[in-house]
Amino acid sequence: MPAKAITIAQQKGGAGKTTLAAQLAVAWHAAGRRVALLDVDPQGSLTAWGRVRLERVGDGPKVIEIAGWKMSTELDRMKRDFDIVVIDSPPHAETDARVAVRAADLVLMPVQPSPMDLWAIAPTLELARKEKTRVLLVLNRMPSRGRLPDAILGHIESQSLPLAQSRLGNRVSFAASMMEGRGVVETAPRDPAAGEIRALAMEIDALLGGKA
Repeated sequence: MPAKAITIAQQKGGAGKTTLAAQLAVAWHAAGRRVALLDVDPQGSLTAWGRVRLERVGDGPKVIEIAGWKMSTELDRMKRDFDIVVIDSPPHAETDARVAVRAADLVLMPVQPSPMDLWAIAPTLELARKEKTRVLLVLNRMPSRGRLPDAILGHIESQSLPLAQSRLGNRVSFAASMMEGRGVVETAPRDPAAGEIRALAMEIDALLGGKA
């Protein structure tokens, strides 16, 4: 069966796209899935993480850095060899991001509890609408409580936007695991962060019709 392609997209930089891509990929890998990561972001942060992982761990999700215009051809090839392909797209709604959204079975949009993140979702939502690609917003780096997170959540719900039930907290363990080229399910499997990323991976599986 062809792989499921999941694009992580958000116009605003610093929203946590690369961390989300790597953490989900490791969670699926740990569950026995064949996972590949396509780094379309010119910044190359995911590729840098992949190098650290190769040096320190030696196995795991395959990471490929590629220009957006080559992505469709590479994705077709990878869908024959993997169960899941996660695409880290550039933080703008231009050509490379459009190709990444068009190629996806699902677009994940991380949203931090800030007005800037909330305002930045509109271009990507419109891009996904034009490309007829399903979207799922993921609340990211959420504090345990506060007026602003509640206001952001209320706005998303009032707009009837597709929102994941699983949320990712503002947890140092995510970043700490990235420094080691790993995911939090490997470095701190009993940490709440590991539970959050596993729950999100399972929610995505269910949304896409079960395991690829």
